[in-house]
Amino acid sequence: MAKVLYFNIDDTLDYEKELLQQWGIRDMELIEIKDKEYKKTFGEYLRDSGAEGLVVEYDKVTKEVMDMCPELKIVSLQSIGYNNVDILAATDHHICVTNIPGFCADEVALHSVGFAIDLARKITYFDRTVQAGKWDPLLGYKTYRMQDKVFGMVFFGEIPKRMVPMLKAMGLTILVYAPTKTAEYLKEFGCEKAETLDELLERADFVSMHCPLIEGVTDHMMGEEQFKKMKKTAFFINTARGSVADEKALVKALKEGWIQAAAVDVIEDEMTEQSELFGLDNCILTPHAAFMSEDSFYEGRRRSLEHLVQRLSKKERPTNLVNSDVVF
Repeated sequence: MAKVLYFNIDDTLDYEKELLQQWGIRDMELIEIKDKEYKKTFGEYLRDSGAEGLVVEYDKVTKEVMDMCPELKIVSLQSIGYNNVDILAATDHHICVTNIPGFCADEVALHSVGFAIDLARKITYFDRTVQAGKWDPLLGYKTYRMQDKVFGMVFFGEIPKRMVPMLKAMGLTILVYAPTKTAEYLKEFGCEKAETLDELLERADFVSMHCPLIEGVTDHMMGEEQFKKMKKTAFFINTARGSVADEKALVKALKEGWIQAAAVDVIEDEMTEQSELFGLDNCILTPHAAFMSEDSFYEGRRRSLEHLVQRLSKKERPTNLVNSDVVF
């Protein structure tokens, strides 16, 4: 009987257990542990469970954790991003790491476009001022029509592709910085290629982050130098990962007026859920909720469970392997 540990995952496992029953899978045991206070370390919980499979949200699956857990065979993530797992160490330990690309592309695309509209029209800002008893449409920064403005996208995966028709419908010009995409490819989607990040930052009225968090590549891709290159009237949007932007630099940019305002769904420290962005008048925040809908919530859980069944029950190579060269 293969054990699977779900550690600090929201909701119960009733849905997963029902799926296993429907699929006729009887050789997997799902273990649920919730301990936000960490009476034991995450690694100790994993080791003591004897789990061969793991589903985890924010806790880091490091080499040290893997060393503690020789039984572990697969880390099945309910997310697109996988920056909380040491992929090289997992491959060395013959541990499969899977993710679920595209499961929430529609939701994040709509959330990102919603952020742009909210910033341009000051919807959240005005709600805050009215709720505080100030009925004054002239408060805050100046607003402009979105038509003919430049919307800058950093990287161009499934989410930006789904944003394009919505942005085009509002009359925006779309500029993309994506080093792996050619100008011809982007033109097929009606987008223009920025040859450098600096070019995008200098031209864009909106800068929207859509890159994975890759150590040494995209971590703190946006720092003081980059925020200073943006227009003072520009908006910054981040629905990717908190650490693609240096949060202290973003706070400084907002406080000192290097940019006009920001909207972020992610922060750098989502374990403690604390940020200096909290309380800033020119910053909209949502609690890593861009991916969320009833549809995406259950699709993500189902696909993650499918990977576990493939590896542990059927002894097959799972789909959506992050470390595709893993040997087991």
